[in-house]
Amino acid sequence: MGRVIAVANQKGGVGKTTTAINLASSFAAAEVKTLLIDCDPQANATSGLGFAKDPERLSTYHLLMGEAKAEEALKETQLRHLSIVPGHKNLIGANLELVDAERREFRLRDAIQPLQERFEFIVLDCPPALDLLTLNSLTAATSVLIPMQAEYFALEGVSELLDTIERIRASLNPDLTIEGVVLTMFDDRTNLAQQVTEELMKYFGDKLCKTTIPRNVRLAEAPSHGKPVLLYDVRSKGAESYIELATEILGHYLPATRSDVAETTEQEKQVVNAPRWKRWKERNKLITINIADR
Repeated sequence: MGRVIAVANQKGGVGKTTTAINLASSFAAAEVKTLLIDCDPQANATSGLGFAKDPERLSTYHLLMGEAKAEEALKETQLRHLSIVPGHKNLIGANLELVDAERREFRLRDAIQPLQERFEFIVLDCPPALDLLTLNSLTAATSVLIPMQAEYFALEGVSELLDTIERIRASLNPDLTIEGVVLTMFDDRTNLAQQVTEELMKYFGDKLCKTTIPRNVRLAEAPSHGKPVLLYDVRSKGAESYIELATEILGHYLPATRSDVAETTEQEKQVVNAPRWKRWKERNKLITINIADR
């Protein structure tokens, strides 16, 4: 079954969509079959991958309302191993239309379940609110990746999200875990950034991602060209950082660190020795080759 990672934080402007687009693209560039689902009414993940607005196109809204199957809404992107279910402004109305609906919190989980055998990772781009759309995403997810800035207001906001995650675990999705907390728009030269990082390390421990995402002009420019930063400028700091983040997250699920342990199963050894993962370990070289070959 594929992993479902919800990229969530109810605070706006912390780099959720940028992270969703570029993390999914980095997975795909490593030949990992990946699906990005745009759950935000702003549909920025959709436009950020080069899709123009289309009122007739099937979207996440149709999945939630039971008007289409997920397979029917899939769109291929510029990256061979990356597909997307587009977002749509009608998702705003879904919050109201689903209020009295049966299994309203499970609509997205039910819709994407058939795709979990097809895709190794499904990335959900959540809206900047703790609404029914985010609730559906967290109920469907196996884990949550929390992008945040190294600011004290961000620390206050993440506590509300953690409270929501605990409530969802208690009532809707007991298997939901925290994939990690990733610092975005990070400037390690400031004392504030260092202080916030220290506080997060005390609270989250190894759940705080080792990778940080810096402020980067090329990363900010890429969405206006309808491309992930890997296709816009693969050698930029922004692209390198998301490659590193994808490497770090994939490392959570690859038994590579156990390849020399006697208890490692034959199946695990096959995964470790698969050519795809060998190439992935050479991450910068792999991504550069994959993108250059396009």
